[in-house]
Amino acid sequence: MRDGAYHPGKLGPTSYSVQGDGPAVVLIHGVGLAKEAWGTLAKDLAHNYRVISYDMLGHGSSDLPPEDVELPTYAQQLVDLLDGLAIPSASIVGHSMGALVALETALTFPVRVQRVAALNAVFERTLEQRQAVLARAASLRESGIGQTVKPTIARWFGDPVPDALREVANQTELLLQQAQPVGYARTYELFARADGAHSQRMGALSVPALFMTAEFDGNSAPAMSHAMAAQAPHARAVVIPGARHMMTVTHPKQVLEELESFLKQEV
Repeated sequence: MRDGAYHPGKLGPTSYSVQGDGPAVVLIHGVGLAKEAWGTLAKDLAHNYRVISYDMLGHGSSDLPPEDVELPTYAQQLVDLLDGLAIPSASIVGHSMGALVALETALTFPVRVQRVAALNAVFERTLEQRQAVLARAASLRESGIGQTVKPTIARWFGDPVPDALREVANQTELLLQQAQPVGYARTYELFARADGAHSQRMGALSVPALFMTAEFDGNSAPAMSHAMAAQAPHARAVVIPGARHMMTVTHPKQVLEELESFLKQEV
């Protein structure tokens, strides 16, 4: 595995890692996390694919996004990275905020995306959901990361966290605690208001798409994935039973099975 590499990029340095050989698959983590958040899922995918995971702008060791950043900037970061690695096109897998970036890239740069998997994506939040996420964005901006970590872990893993999930929850908590304060806040502000960014565009999604979420994800609810799949021309929705928001680390075998089945489909 080539880890700790940097691509200079037009938007500043992007930190990334590459492991495995085969068709290119890019993994985009969620807000407040980093490329390491994929855990065993990235390693398992690397048995059959060339897996590229990277830190979004404002996360890990990548550069900060500008103030009032919008989704196209994050999509451009990904395309710049593909250019730097001489990858003409790849399959893109995004989780949560990363799913929004993956979809934006597929819609804006369709020739660079073979297929897209949006995991635990948000789409057209209800008024109550929107008010809750805007309140969390305000708390992050005003009080800092420290006050938000415990409530985030509770939402993502359960309250209390089940004993069987304690190790992966602790690993995720550490990533949140190490997050770049400014980058996290700027990206979360965007995440809080970007759930409608693709409302009028989903019908233009030309590549095969997989919308996968968790049965008990209240913020990236199953209804959202079904709604996106219903609007996209070449899509299907999958719900992982018994899982919550961080199904990528709590239910990696089930997620891997669905992803590998999707990635094997003819384009």
